Amino acid sequence: MVQKYQSPVRVYKYPFELVMAAYEKRFPTCPQIPIFLGSEVLRESRSADGAVHVVERSCRLRVEAPRLLRKIAGVEHVVFVQRNVLNWRERTLLIEAHNETFASRVVVNENCSYTVHPENEEWTCFEQSASLDIRSFFGFESALEKLAMKQYTANVKRGTSHIPRWTPAPVREEDARSQAGPRDPGSLEADRPCSGPGPAPETVITDGDKLDADYIERYLGRLTPVQESCLIQLRRWLQETHKGKIPKDEHILRFLRARDFHLDKAREMLCQSLSWRKQHQVDLLLQTWRPPALLEEFYAGGWHYQDIDGRPLYILRLGHMDTKGLMKAVGEEALLKHVLSVNEEGQKRCEGNTKQFGRPISSWTCLVDLEGLNMRHLWRPGVKALLRMIEVVEDNYPETLGRLLIVRAPRVFPVLWTLISPFINENTRQKFLIYSGSNYQGPGGLVDYLDRDVIPDFLGGDCVCNVPEGGLVPKSLYLTEEEQEHTDQLRQWRETYQSASVLRGAPHEVAVEILEGESVITWDFDILRGDVVFSLYHSKQVPKPGPQEPGARAGGQLTDKGWVLGVDYSRVEAPLVCREGESIQGSHVTRWPGIYLLQWQMHSPPGNVACSLPGVEDVLTALHSPGPKCKLLYYYEVLASEDFRGSMSSLESCTSGFSQLSATTSSSSGHSHSSPLVSR
Repeated sequence: MVQKYQSPVRVYKYPFELVMAAYEKRFPTCPQIPIFLGSEVLRESRSADGAVHVVERSCRLRVEAPRLLRKIAGVEHVVFVQRNVLNWRERTLLIEAHNETFASRVVVNENCSYTVHPENEEWTCFEQSASLDIRSFFGFESALEKLAMKQYTANVKRGTSHIPRWTPAPVREEDARSQAGPRDPGSLEADRPCSGPGPAPETVITDGDKLDADYIERYLGRLTPVQESCLIQLRRWLQETHKGKIPKDEHILRFLRARDFHLDKAREMLCQSLSWRKQHQVDLLLQTWRPPALLEEFYAGGWHYQDIDGRPLYILRLGHMDTKGLMKAVGEEALLKHVLSVNEEGQKRCEGNTKQFGRPISSWTCLVDLEGLNMRHLWRPGVKALLRMIEVVEDNYPETLGRLLIVRAPRVFPVLWTLISPFINENTRQKFLIYSGSNYQGPGGLVDYLDRDVIPDFLGGDCVCNVPEGGLVPKSLYLTEEEQEHTDQLRQWRETYQSASVLRGAPHEVAVEILEGESVITWDFDILRGDVVFSLYHSKQVPKPGPQEPGARAGGQLTDKGWVLGVDYSRVEAPLVCREGESIQGSHVTRWPGIYLLQWQMHSPPGNVACSLPGVEDVLTALHSPGPKCKLLYYYEVLASEDFRGSMSSLESCTSGFSQLSATTSSSSGHSHSSPLVSR
C-alpha cells in the first residue's frame, strides 16, 4: 500500500530571495538539521542568462530506526538524490527527491516548492508532498511503513525538508542582491524583510484548492503533519469528486477526528453523511424549520452564553421535560427535526465564537439537568426515539460535543444509562462529567467549566436562564389517533408492546428467569380499561408450565394453587393500584437468581385486595362468569447483571462525583431497590 503525505501551504513572512539565501546555508551540511549528514553535487547547470539554476545532489541522511532494524538492513544512513530547479525570474524553487538506498525494495518520492505569496510579494510559500511504497523489506514491511511515515512527518516541521524561518540579521543585503539574478534594480525594495510580522493569511492560498498553515492553526487548531495531510487529501478528493456544496474545513476535520484520521474510514463516513444531508435537505433546515409553539413552550432546552473555554453552552432540563407528552403531541419526526436544528445552530455558533475569541472553537458544551428524572422517562417508545436521535447525531455531527455536564443525577439514572450507553461512541462517553445530588457545587463542579456569572439561577448561580421550564403536556394537545396513524406512530408503538386481558380471579402473569443477582427488570405498561393491581414476586420454583428457555415467557396465569406465600414464593414489590388511563414505568434490581413473576390482577374494593395468588377455582369461575374485563399494553426488559455492572463501572470511571451515586445504587440492589412511577 502506498502511503501519501501532503502538507498545507506554509507561509514565511520574508521575501523569496532572503529565504533562498537561508536555504542554501544547509549545503553541504547544516548543524541545525542533525539527521542531514552531508551532500555532494552530482551535476550543475545554469541557463544562458543565469536566471535558471539546476543542481543535482547526493544527500546522506541518518537513519532514525530501532537498532535491530538498522542491523538487519546493514546501514546507518540512507542516500537520497535531490534535484533543485531555482528560477530567479519566476521566483520559484522546485525540488524533486528520491531514495537511492534500497531503491528496489522501498520507493520514496518527495516534491517541494517555494513560491512567492500570490497576495503579498514580501512573503514566501512552501508546499511539500511525498509518497512511500514499501515493496519488500526482510519481512518488516508493515513495521517499516509505519516507522518511516512517523519519522518523516515528525521531521517535517523540524526542518529536514525545509529550513525554519530564517532570522534576517546574519544575511547582508548585498548577498541577497548578488544572488537575485537579472531583476530590475527598482524591485530590490522587495528584498528587504517586512517591518513587522503583518497579519497572518486567513484565506486559502490559490484557487481554493490549497490550505494555508496559518489558516489551519487560526481556525482549525494545531494539527500534526499527518493530520494536516489527511485534511488536505480528503478536501482535495471532495473537490475532485463531490457534486454539490463542499463542506467547510472544520466539518471535514470532525469526521477525520471521529475516525482517528483514518482517511478511508473518514471518507466513507463523510460521504454517507453528505448523502443523508442532501436527501433530507439539512443544509436548508435553519432557514425552513420553525418549531411548533408547543415545542417552544414545553421543550426544556436552549442556548445560554458559553463555557469557560468559549464553547457555546446548551442547557437541557431533561428531568423537567415530558418526553412522552411531546411525542404524543408533535410526533417523533418533529422532535428529531428540532434536535437536528439544535446541532445545525451549534455549528453556526462555533463559527461565530471562533471569530469572536480569535481561536479555533469547533464544539459546544451541553449542560443536562436531571432533577425530576424518573421512570416516566423510561417510556419505551421515548427511549427508542432517543436512541434513534443519538444514532443520527453520532453519524452526522461527530466531534461536535466538547463536554457534557450532567447534574443532579437521581438514583434511576443508572438504569437509563445502561439502556443508552452502548449506543454512544466511546470518544463521546469520555466527554461526560456526571454529578449526583449537589456535588456539582464548589471546587471540581460547574465552576471548573463555567464562569460563575453564567451558572443558571436554578443551579444556584446568579444568571437568569431563559430556557423553558418544560412541564407536563396537556392531553388535550395530543395528536388524534388518525393523525398518529398518518405518521405511522401508532403502529410502531403497538409493535413495541404486548396486549393482555385481566378477568376477575384470572390475573395475567409474566415469568422472568434471572440467572444471576443484580440484574435489572424494567417494565412499562398502559392501562386501557379498568383498574388493576400490579405486583412482583420471586420464586425459586419454576411455575407450571415453566419457561422453555432462559429469559422470559408470558402467558395468562402461571402460578400453582398449592403455592404458599412466604414459603414457595415471596413478594418483592408492594402491590400498586393502577387506574384506567394511567401509564406505569418501573424497575427492580434483583437480589437473587430465580423466577420473577410480574402480575396484573383486577382491582377489588378496599379491604378485598388479594394478598395471595388466586387458585384454580377462582380462575375457572372467572372464565365462565360474565363480568368486566381489564385491558392493558405492557413491555418488559431484563438488563443483564454484566451490562448493569458494566454501566456502573463506566459511570464510576467518568471524571465526576458519580461514584457515590453508583455505589448507592449498587448497594440498594441488595435490598430489592425499586422505582415505580405513575403518569397520566
